[in-house]
Amino acid sequence: MTQRLRFKRGDALVLGPGRVDLMEAIVATGSISAAARSMGMSYRRAWLLIDEINSAFARPLVESVAGGRRGGGARLTEAGSAVVAAYRRMAQAAEKAMAPDRVMIEALLVRHAPPITKKGGPET
Repeated sequence: MTQRLRFKRGDALVLGPGRVDLMEAIVATGSISAAARSMGMSYRRAWLLIDEINSAFARPLVESVAGGRRGGGARLTEAGSAVVAAYRRMAQAAEKAMAPDRVMIEALLVRHAPPITKKGGPET
């Protein structure tokens, strides 16, 4: 059983584990394209996610870096680094807080139940 910390505004996802993973990959690789490759997604998908992230916050969380001899890149802004750190702290705290009840719920689950579809019923 897994749980994921997500922030939504209305129906729109603002921040979640995949977006934070992408931002951390940008830190590790120094570029959106390399981060996308490391996560197995297209550059276009990564760029669109970064655009959505930046549009959702009052200040950009990811910024482009002008090219030099090695070309351009991307990095997190100060706000971006703060948001990633806060997200990871909250996710860790949530995991710790939910652990006892999650163990109890997992113990009560049917072992070989059919997968649940998005509509809530068993898959056919």
